[in-house]
Amino acid sequence: MANDKSRNLQELFLNNVRKSHASVTVFLVNGVKLQGIITWFDNFSILLKRDQHVQLVYKHAISTIMPMTPIQLQELDEDDSASNSASDSASDGDL
Repeated sequence: MANDKSRNLQELFLNNVRKSHASVTVFLVNGVKLQGIITWFDNFSILLKRDQHVQLVYKHAISTIMPMTPIQLQELDEDDSASNSASDSASDGDL
């Protein structure tokens, strides 16, 4: 179940930066820093575009993806508040 939640967070994050055309910095596990715009992604890779060049980057090589500007993950906030209120009401019955 934790894997499903992390996959949903990853998909939410990547979709957000893709749709907003936000510039990102991608840090690889070997220390290389790539910059560009994520134009596409799947379970195993992302496409990073910069200056008319496109790079296919495998996710297993990525350490961190950092957007250049703040992003809003509104769906995440709604999901968290719904799960928190459900767990709060469940724990109230234990008192």
